[in-house]
Amino acid sequence: MIGPGEVFIALFVVGIPTLTIGFLISRWFRLREKKLEIDSMMAAEKAAQYVSHSKEVEQRLAVLERIVTDGGLETAAQIEALRPARLASKASEGQR
Repeated sequence: MIGPGEVFIALFVVGIPTLTIGFLISRWFRLREKKLEIDSMMAAEKAAQYVSHSKEVEQRLAVLERIVTDGGLETAAQIEALRPARLASKASEGQR
């Protein structure tokens, strides 16, 4: 017959390793979840940067389309009007 001491020892032999393994697995899953959160935040930030860049490219393309499809005199005036604005934006970017 099994006595209370033997049951107590059996609980320690089985229980402590089980609790330890459960704790380690729990910690591993929390770490994995945090890594996934960080990765998703970085992906969202990159997506926002791509959207910003693509909007800028679309705006520049629209200006080029207008210049190409427009008449000669207005085209020269628009190009000259864009130059100071472009130089000012480059100068402000250089100061950052």
